[in-house]
Amino acid sequence: MATNKVDALLVGSGVMSTTLATLLKKLDSSLNVLMVERLDQIAAESTDGWNNAGTGHAGYCELNYTPQGADGDVAIERALTINANYEISQQLWSSLVDSGDLPSPDQFINPTPHISFVWGQDNVEFLRKRYEKLKDHHLFADIEYSEDADTLTEWMPLVMNNRTGDEPVAATRVAYGADVDFGSLTRNLVASLEKQSGFELRLGHEVSALKKVDAGQWQVTVKNLSTGKKETLNSDFVFLGAGGGALPLLQKSDIPESKGYGGFPVSGQWLVCQNEDVIKQHHAKVYGKAAIGAPPMSVPHLDTRIINGKPALLFGPYAGFTTQFLKAGSRLDLLKSVRSNNLKPMIDVGLNNMDLTRYLISEVMQSHKDRVATLKQYLPSAKAEDWTLAHAGQRVQIIKKDENGRGKLEFGTELVAAEDGSLAALLGASPGASVAAKAMIEVLERCFRMRMDGDWKAKLKTLVPSYGESLVEDATLLQTIRHRTLDTLGLQASSAKQTTGNTDHQEREELRRSAG
Repeated sequence: MATNKVDALLVGSGVMSTTLATLLKKLDSSLNVLMVERLDQIAAESTDGWNNAGTGHAGYCELNYTPQGADGDVAIERALTINANYEISQQLWSSLVDSGDLPSPDQFINPTPHISFVWGQDNVEFLRKRYEKLKDHHLFADIEYSEDADTLTEWMPLVMNNRTGDEPVAATRVAYGADVDFGSLTRNLVASLEKQSGFELRLGHEVSALKKVDAGQWQVTVKNLSTGKKETLNSDFVFLGAGGGALPLLQKSDIPESKGYGGFPVSGQWLVCQNEDVIKQHHAKVYGKAAIGAPPMSVPHLDTRIINGKPALLFGPYAGFTTQFLKAGSRLDLLKSVRSNNLKPMIDVGLNNMDLTRYLISEVMQSHKDRVATLKQYLPSAKAEDWTLAHAGQRVQIIKKDENGRGKLEFGTELVAAEDGSLAALLGASPGASVAAKAMIEVLERCFRMRMDGDWKAKLKTLVPSYGESLVEDATLLQTIRHRTLDTLGLQASSAKQTTGNTDHQEREELRRSAG
């Protein structure tokens, strides 16, 4: 595709842009779609397997999605929404596996039980209340709860090994949770897209300018970072899916909807286990409660991972203060994002979140001994020499005006779109990649209204069978959908056999048939 006019220009090669490109080409194969990536690799920032938790965020184990109020009640509404939204992603992936656009599921998703683990009487009571509320909803009907040491040892032997004392402990488990290598998923989707006419990927290129021109089009300047050569392109639609780089580009667009937005960057680090004997003994994602003052993305968890086909064991993340919006960004990113229209909200957030800032700085100052001490709360037998520190991706949390015009800090994702639907940007972080399908369907609904009112809705429903219906409200629909996706993606195997790595493809097929 060699042209200076495209139907859609997508900035960034991460899971969001790639999911949107996949949907657009599935809904209309004649569209000309250009993807621009500033790095020389696909999905090398937040989407890469080493830069995110790899958790299929379904609300099964993430305690920050079910906050406890001052009256002791546990709110589950956000967990229900996130769970239903994650189901949409699994439906899309299942359809793409069936169509051959994605390879064997074990190349990007693996069955990994999701466990919430707490200790101390107050925390045990909280988890029990959480379980009691969740189990009565069809989305969480399969959640298990136990305070029994033998059961917990069966679920997570390393976590219970060498755990002494009479302190009460408890855990919940959903056996068919998943570990997702979003980097592998995305690279496979791009490989499929590159086989289609009307799709082009430009690595080592960045968008240096964009402005609205006549007829509702966008004039976009793309720079080749190797040669310095600039090219001007016209596009009917622009999507800014560049992770932390989306905010500066949104500001360059100068659309009214961009006013007042700022960013609060947070860095992350993992402890990575180097001892293969230890890695083989743990098969779960074990989430705990965040420390007081910690951002939601810093909820500690001990994770089984399959990254690029190889088993790994990670603990963290340890958050930190940063001024970079991207892992490969500049320390001036935060300063350059300040505008007259977002200065007050950013100052408000800075003044009102000093505890958070101090917490992030204290995380950066920790020694290896300090980090291992935190790890030992989840893995009492951990040895410092078995673990090394690795840097995760950057996250830029949303700063925006509240109803009173003051600044507030939000943890989540938010779609910002021009009124005419010609441009959209995705800001924020968790649950992020896990709900990419739902987020990009929202882009279609807001930016391609006429096409959605035409034949796109019917086509979309073949890709996402629950589209237009509520999985939160319809238990029968959820049962049908979930059975199909778990079977197609090989996740039923988790309730039939626990495994610390990739199983043979034929064995996985046998497990699927037996589970079905």
